[in-house]
Parts: sequence; C-alpha cells; structure tokens
Amino acid sequence: MTDVFEDYTELDDIAEQLRAADAGERRVAVIELANLGDAAAVPMLAAMLDDADVGVRQQTARALGEYDGPLAAAALAKALVDPEMQVALAASESMAELKDTAAAGALIPLVGHGSAFVRMSALRALKELRSRDALKPALIALHDSDPAVRIQAVSVIGFLKLEEAMPALRAAASDADSGVRRAAVSALAYSSTSSAAETIRAALADSDWMVREIAAETLGKIGLGSVAVAELSGALGDPFWQVRLKATRSLGRLGVRSAVPRIADGLDHPQANLRKEAAAALGEICDPAALPYLTKVMDDPDPEVRKNARWAVVQIEAKSTATGS
Repeated sequence: MTDVFEDYTELDDIAEQLRAADAGERRVAVIELANLGDAAAVPMLAAMLDDADVGVRQQTARALGEYDGPLAAAALAKALVDPEMQVALAASESMAELKDTAAAGALIPLVGHGSAFVRMSALRALKELRSRDALKPALIALHDSDPAVRIQAVSVIGFLKLEEAMPALRAAASDADSGVRRAAVSALAYSSTSSAAETIRAALADSDWMVREIAAETLGKIGLGSVAVAELSGALGDPFWQVRLKATRSLGRLGVRSAVPRIADGLDHPQANLRKEAAAALGEICDPAALPYLTKVMDDPDPEVRKNARWAVVQIEAKSTATGS
C-alpha cells in the first residue's frame, strides 16, 4: 500500500540536509529537491538563495529551472540580481524555461532594473510566456540604451503577434544596431499587412548582409513575397551567397517562373548549399525551361545537389505529362 505521507517524509529529510554545516551536503540536498518535482520544494529552494555559499546559491538557481509558476519565477527574480554573476547566469538560464503565463508578474518589474543583463534576461523569459502584460514594458525597452535589451524587447513583441504593436516593430527595423534590425524583420513575419511587407522589402537593401538574408527568407515564409518579386530577384545577385540562398528559396516557394534563368545561375556557384537550393527551387517552380539547366548538374560533385536536380526533373516532367505540354 502506498504511503500518502511518503513525499512529506522525504521533504523533511531533505530539509534537515539543507541545514547541514557542510556546503557540499547542502548542494546535494538542493539537487534532490530539483529531482523531487514536488511544488512544496519551491519555498525551500527560495530560502536557499540566502545561503552564504555561492555554489549552493548557483545550484539552487539551476534547481528552480525544474519548476514553473509565480513562486518559482519570484525566486528566480531574486537569484537574477545576486551579486555573484555565476548565480545570476544560472538564474537567467532557468528563467528562460518558465512556461506558465502567470509567472510574468514576477518578471515584468525586472525590465526596469538598472542592470542591462537583468533587463535582457527578464525580457528573454517573458518572450516565452506570451503575456499581454509584457507589451507595455517591451515597447518601452525598444528605446533601451543596450542593443541586447532592445533585441529581446523585439522578440517579446513579435511573440505576442499583436497587430497593434507592428508599427513599433517596423520602426525597430530601422534601428542603428543590425542585430535589432534582424530581430525586427524576422518578427514582422507575424504580420499580414502590406506595410509590414514593405518594411521587409526595404530590408533587402540593408547594409548588413544578415538583415538582407532574414528579409529574403521572411518574404517567402509569410507569403508576402509576391509584392517583392523584383527585389527578391535582385537579391539573387547579392555578393553574399547566404542572401542568394534565401532569395532562391523564397522565389521557389512563390513559383516565380520569370526568375528561372537567375535562379539557374546559382547552379554554377562554388557553394554547394546554394546549388542544392537552386535545384530545389527550380523543381518547385516546375517550368520546363529549367530542364537544360538541371541536366548540366546531374553529375555535380555534391550528392545532395544531384539528388535535388533529379527530383526537380521528375517534378517538371510529371507536371508536363499531366498538363499534356
């Protein structure tokens, strides 16, 4: 017969171990609390954040990552401002594992903390919680002096997928920091408005190639690339093959037949990933005009390129048979 008081007895035993004089023994007890999975352990762990030993506090911050909800979040908020960075880092990582939206209340005040690390960590955790209450502090954080904080603020807003916040994301796409611009362009994928598409299209001319790469990918991913066919086709000549690859993928998804010759240029590129993507895109477009180009890469040195080229030919021939063309 199962003893209904068994867990409480175990908690009592661990509580005794938490008061041990040896710090190593206390750390072991903290690990046992993490493995226990009993919500009653959260207050016990929270108390250990006052331990004199930094190793115990660090292990406690890690252990709290096994729990969720407001109580765990409040404890992690305390650990995040610990004077020892190793404790704060452990808290930041555990905080990112929170999933209960109710935990947001304990984190939102941290967005106004004096430490950029604390602000960034709080916003990173709030992103996953998708709490509408986080919108206002995130919008304020878009003007933070630290770009790492602004990047996380953009992510919070993007994950909320609120059309009312999209103007702020469009403004962030012009941020002085390229990392913020990348995050903003990517977050605009959640909007279906023409103004969002216009902002992403403009990003194809960004000075940073990684922003252009994200823009080329996002236009195809959200189905708004049809308004930017000319710009995507132009991106096939970008000096960075990574941008060309994403533009190739988007044009393939959109089935842009006029881009076939430009996409086929990628079959001669020294980067195998681009050749592979070009072959796949030609198969998606399914234009018989691509067959001569694909024939030339049937003996490509890269097996993935050859595989995609064969697949593309099969797609084109099957469509031609079905349509009688």
